[in-house]
Amino acid sequence: MKTLLLVLCLMLTACCTTNGAKTDPQVIYQTKLVDTACEWTKPIYVDKADVMSEETARAILAHNRAGAKVCGWKPLK
Repeated sequence: MKTLLLVLCLMLTACCTTNGAKTDPQVIYQTKLVDTACEWTKPIYVDKADVMSEETARAILAHNRAGAKVCGWKPLK
């Protein structure tokens, strides 16, 4: 009888567990990035009479292509 009582007590204490110390909730900060470049940048227009280096012409072309891709700029008609 004592053995049965001892086994029963052990079973009851085994099912009661604790999680340890209570931890505080973690605060997660999420940054939202808003790209406003399309609001303040414009295409660069050049004239046939403009004189520029190859490097400048490539930079202007890269700028205008990026704007067309990201901002939806359309070429002048």
